[in-house]
Amino acid sequence: MRETVHQAGRATAQLMRGAALALVSYLYIALLLFTAVATVLVVGAAVLPETVLLLRRMAGFKRREVGAWSGKPVPEAYVPLTGELSERVRAATRDPSTYRDLRWLFAHFGYGLVLAYVSLIVWSVGLFVDGVWCGLLKRPAVVLPLLSRLADLDASWSTALLTPSPEARRSAELAERVEELTVTRAGAVAAHGAELRRIERDLHDGAQARLVALSMRVGLAKRAYDKDPDAARKLLDDAQNQAEEALTELRHVVRGIHPPILTDRGLVGAVRALAASSGLDVAVDADGVEGEGLPRAPAAVEAAAYFVIAEALTNAAKHSGSQRARVELIRTAGRLRIVVRDEGQGGAETPAAAPGEGMGSGGMGGSGLLGMRRRAAALDGTMEVSSPVGGPTVIEVELPCAW
Repeated sequence: MRETVHQAGRATAQLMRGAALALVSYLYIALLLFTAVATVLVVGAAVLPETVLLLRRMAGFKRREVGAWSGKPVPEAYVPLTGELSERVRAATRDPSTYRDLRWLFAHFGYGLVLAYVSLIVWSVGLFVDGVWCGLLKRPAVVLPLLSRLADLDASWSTALLTPSPEARRSAELAERVEELTVTRAGAVAAHGAELRRIERDLHDGAQARLVALSMRVGLAKRAYDKDPDAARKLLDDAQNQAEEALTELRHVVRGIHPPILTDRGLVGAVRALAASSGLDVAVDADGVEGEGLPRAPAAVEAAAYFVIAEALTNAAKHSGSQRARVELIRTAGRLRIVVRDEGQGGAETPAAAPGEGMGSGGMGGSGLLGMRRRAAALDGTMEVSSPVGGPTVIEVELPCAW
């Protein structure tokens, strides 16, 4: 009996909330009419996206209510309302879910109130027929379950009306994908710009400066050649040293663009070389990634993987406080998975997607983690960082790979 009454109370609360939402829908219909007129007159076009967002919130509230009652979540699929006003208006009017939500709104305005009224009648019958409480005590198994059935009706009708159509799902997925690619492209452009600035800085401060000094020494040697051969010889020796240093700088710049070691040794060999020169005790597990009969990853994927691992090991050596690290390369169907783990102090902050934001790892500043994420995103890959205070720090990167 107690359980029946409790369930009836839950059902009644569910129906009353539905009735309250139906009354709110009445006010929303007035707002909708105002928005329609204002949009037709052009002067109120800015109101349309906000009106649709309010409709989505109301539908979302109903989805949560239905999910809480039935135990089955009601899915949603919306096209994001972002960008300029014209883009937002276009997205709001072309999204199939907008019209599906409107259909639910008008239908729920009717059945939400009707079901609430019926629930009040059921309570009246249960409470007052044959005397106060007597009818309820005599017929609980007949009267009270009707309330649950009414709530079930509300949930089933709302689910049928609010579940997005296949067309709406496709539109939302396409819009989400376009938005994701837009962000990825912006990150890739930012990373490319940062890379160009780095190369320009390295050439200007390194190789170019040494080549200027080389030219000056050669010029001085030419002037001193007839009068002071010993001085000229010394200037030529200095010029040779400058030339060798300039070549070293140029090799460094070239390695930053595409490390030659990747071409010579492949990804696994290049990673083992990185591990050996990192200053840490690094274990490398790359079995089954490369070898006889196994095709290599595309050059862009190898380069991205190499730079991610190099940056992760550099950060670990500088900031983690650990002497050990582990690198795993895992080959799966269509993916290359990279896991870099150090046993240091942790505290690395997960980088945000916005360009130019800084982040740290145990006090690290700059854009190391963000640069890694951008490199992965540029290839439609993903990156996850787990770094609780006290460690360990684990960086996992997955890159699409047509093996």
